[in-house]
Amino acid sequence: MKQEEIDRASLERAIRLYDSGEIDQVEVGTTGGLCRIHEYLFSGLYDFAGQVRSLNISKGGFRFANALYLDAILPIIDAMPESTYEEIISKYVEMNVAHPFMEGNGRATRIWLDQILKRSLGQVVDWQRVPRSAYLQAMERSPVNDLELRHLLFPALTEKVDDREILFKGLEQSYYYEGYEG
Repeated sequence: MKQEEIDRASLERAIRLYDSGEIDQVEVGTTGGLCRIHEYLFSGLYDFAGQVRSLNISKGGFRFANALYLDAILPIIDAMPESTYEEIISKYVEMNVAHPFMEGNGRATRIWLDQILKRSLGQVVDWQRVPRSAYLQAMERSPVNDLELRHLLFPALTEKVDDREILFKGLEQSYYYEGYEG
């Protein structure tokens, strides 16, 4: 299956995840919940859907967490606090550095982030208001300092947590960040 077909099928599944209400059954803020999101998005598309990787990966010269240490790192990330915006973004950045899956981390983790924000702050990111290049640059620099990412995402927060247009356009934007132009 071509990457574009995988992306299209996965985006349809992401929309179904919300439409079906199954997103509300996902454990918020945990690796288990993230694995469930990933499995929902990529089951049947990737053999490793929902499974924490056992191989090392890198992107653009950045090496994500060593696979040997994921079993130790992920519970620490799970235990990170989520009561303030700053804490939530820090947790999101740490999960991004862990990059627990072979593929599909960004798409699954942005949904995971929105679920944490929704539960803890009653808000989600309106991803349509976050430019692709600025987001990718902020994410690239976030392991050193997440201030840029926090300043980028904060003005895009909305209390319209159940607004279908914001959610679905946001999912499309999330896939666009990864190169899908459907």
